[in-house]
Amino acid sequence: MNKKILGTAAFLGMFSVILGAYGAHGLEKIIDSESVKNFNTAVEYQMYHALLLMMVGLTNLLSAKTKQIILCLVVLGVLFFSGSIYGLSTNELSSFDFKTIAFITPIGGLLLILSWALLFIKFIQLKKNNL
Repeated sequence: MNKKILGTAAFLGMFSVILGAYGAHGLEKIIDSESVKNFNTAVEYQMYHALLLMMVGLTNLLSAKTKQIILCLVVLGVLFFSGSIYGLSTNELSSFDFKTIAFITPIGGLLLILSWALLFIKFIQLKKNNL
């Protein structure tokens, strides 16, 4: 389980660096500055959650079931939240109208919030001798 989580974290982190570089050096010439700003917000959130998964994969304070749930919430959350923002930010460059699926952005945000909430709850439930 930890290997899967850490691999996913590394992939999301690597991909956020690639997309961040693309946003900073490629997109700024072809989309407006507000769209670039939104694109970079998606990159930041993807990286934050890659780091969250890295921490989850490295800790022994969570059960395998909790780690699996957090992994699923984060992956779906990043896909829906950051993925939809990537699409919306570059909408004018595509033949697909990403505005038709914009409703998934807040769903993705909610999934990311739930991953943090679950982590918070599980840490609160820890016994003193587990620390």
